[in-house]
Amino acid sequence: MGEITIPAQDLGRLLADSARPGPCGVPYQRTYASLAATHRGRPVEEILPQLQAAAVTAGIGFTADDLAEQAEAIQTGGCYELRIRVSR
Repeated sequence: MGEITIPAQDLGRLLADSARPGPCGVPYQRTYASLAATHRGRPVEEILPQLQAAAVTAGIGFTADDLAEQAEAIQTGGCYELRIRVSR
């Protein structure tokens, strides 16, 4: 399970259903869901750079370990839990 703290005003960068749209236009959650739908069974090494690029584009500071766990969850079709703390 990953854990991230994000300022309230940046929540739209992470969550697709946030009331606040992200400045980059595509929330990280939407990209993650798209990769999960299309990359199951693919190598982690193929998925990881796409997750890294999406995190950079969205301005989300995931750790390398978090991104690797996400890529593995996509590869296996497993669940990935993310604990989100919203700061002011």
